[in-house]
Amino acid sequence: MVEFETLETKEVKFGTNKFLEVARKRAKTPEGENNFISISKGFVLPTGQKRFKNALGFEAKKEVVQGLIEALTAIKESIE
Repeated sequence: MVEFETLETKEVKFGTNKFLEVARKRAKTPEGENNFISISKGFVLPTGQKRFKNALGFEAKKEVVQGLIEALTAIKESIE
């Protein structure tokens, strides 16, 4: 059985009731644990409850995160 623990989250709101959540998480199994980063897309119901639609997960390694930051920065510069 896998147990997930959320270590840290940041949220980016967009549109009327949509958001992106960037989170650092830990998956624990009897064999050990694995830290990863997830980027999830979701929306907020009229009741205020969050629902998630899609997610992307990858290893929580500095070089992977740095590569993602560089890619997003390059794209950001092209749309400003």
